[in-house]
Amino acid sequence: MWEESSLVRVVPTARPRKLAKVPFVELAAGRLQGVVSSGSDVSRVYVSSVASGDFAFACRTNNNRPCGGARGGFCNHIGAMVGEAVLQYGGARVARYLQTDTADGDAAPTAQQLAAAMSAARPQQAADAQAVTGQVFARFLRHLAYLELPATTAPLPEMHWFPTAGAVA
Repeated sequence: MWEESSLVRVVPTARPRKLAKVPFVELAAGRLQGVVSSGSDVSRVYVSSVASGDFAFACRTNNNRPCGGARGGFCNHIGAMVGEAVLQYGGARVARYLQTDTADGDAAPTAQQLAAAMSAARPQQAADAQAVTGQVFARFLRHLAYLELPATTAPLPEMHWFPTAGAVA
């Protein structure tokens, strides 16, 4: 039946969020990944990711330079990304996707609880940080391209591969 429908049921965000600091965040490719705006330079963004399971992290600029704050642990950009992911998807969903448990076993952990649990595992920087940065930034630019499309109710052929029901765990 879904093959005949151009409507897709979308899971609503847990809470509304502002896009100025973290314009893009997603749970995809076995990672929490996103783009975080620089606080000091309007032409710079940071592409951050945290892998599911081992929490290997990467944070680099859009010019593929390493983040100065991500030496030996999570930087502020990753913290902001985790916070926005919890707003968008809810703490329980993010925790399930990243395969982490908080110390107090909260059903809906906060961003701070998730970051603390992941940091306690002493994650390492991702070995493929440059490749991950390129992939995430390309996905972000692709999402931006949809903003330039004229408003229409007609289906977009490239979006038809999305399932009509269900969501990422």
